[in-house]
Amino acid sequence: MKIIFTVTNDLNSDQRMIRTCTVMQNEGHEVMLVGRSRKDSSPIENKNFAQKRLYCYFQKGKFFYVEYNIRLFLFLLFEKCDALCSIDLDTALPGWMLKRIKKWRWIIDSHEWFPYVPEVSRRPVIQRFWLWVEARVIPAADAVYTVGSAIATELENRYDRKVLVIRNAPFLDSNSTENAEIPNFKLPSKDFILYQGAVNEGRGLERLIDIIHDTNFHLVIAGDGDILEELKQRVRQQNISERVHFLGFVLPQFLPFLTQKARVGYNVSEAVSRSYELSLNNKFFDYTHSLLPSVINDFIEYRNLCSEFPVGILVPHENAKIKEALELLMTDDRAHEQYQENCKKAREVWNWQIESRILHEIFRND
Repeated sequence: MKIIFTVTNDLNSDQRMIRTCTVMQNEGHEVMLVGRSRKDSSPIENKNFAQKRLYCYFQKGKFFYVEYNIRLFLFLLFEKCDALCSIDLDTALPGWMLKRIKKWRWIIDSHEWFPYVPEVSRRPVIQRFWLWVEARVIPAADAVYTVGSAIATELENRYDRKVLVIRNAPFLDSNSTENAEIPNFKLPSKDFILYQGAVNEGRGLERLIDIIHDTNFHLVIAGDGDILEELKQRVRQQNISERVHFLGFVLPQFLPFLTQKARVGYNVSEAVSRSYELSLNNKFFDYTHSLLPSVINDFIEYRNLCSEFPVGILVPHENAKIKEALELLMTDDRAHEQYQENCKKAREVWNWQIESRILHEIFRND
């Protein structure tokens, strides 16, 4: 079976899609991942599946989405495949339109609840458009799956259809850094708190920097995004530049090295949108697989998972409570070791080998 997956992001950084395409190619399918080409994109890394980048003149905003979807439509129009998987609503329209004339199986993988992410939900007109798209593509797809049970439940209730769940857990034993070529990261010599992921609004990083100011802890931020320069300025204003270390974008294969060096992981997004409240971030599983206890949102997905395996401390969005949790994990060796033991048990259950079993059913050869 030939399968095409479509995304709007950079192909080198999407861990979920790299895992998905790798597994399906290993199962004997012919896989292609289609994404965008940025002006600063690094060369495509060699994988066991085909990759294609579409260049767009517009790099962001509504004009980018319009241009990318037109280019994607034209590309797919002349491609032959057995199944097309549209990742999120922003690549779904070409699949929805071409499903009428193509004989392929069409699937949607929802990485987030797109109409309710902060940058969409704050703009009513834009949100109404994406809700219009969602109302057409979700019922029309042959299969729909998403990253967590909370989003799946919302979509099932709204569209009265089955939505499957494939969580963003890494491969088991994928975190070994033996014999790996590791970049010369400038890391603190002392134990540090790690944040990895997008450096965007709503990730709780402003709050974290304020908390770091009131401690003697070191913080490493591995990621890039819209508010990176704003955060650097905040650090300079608080005179804590020697304790807050910005690494910028880090390739996924190097993240296990960082998580294994860290003492505590940070995963406390703000409740700025309904999508965030229902989210289940990659970093939650990345921290767990590297045996890194973390401070975690008291959101529904994490609450449910931590009731099964307490791999970190759930906290409300209060500086005092977050600081208290960070201090416990940074200073109490006994508590830290217990959370690590829970991580060991959890990664045997939360891993891509188990999660990807559903992929085989979705993309079965009928």
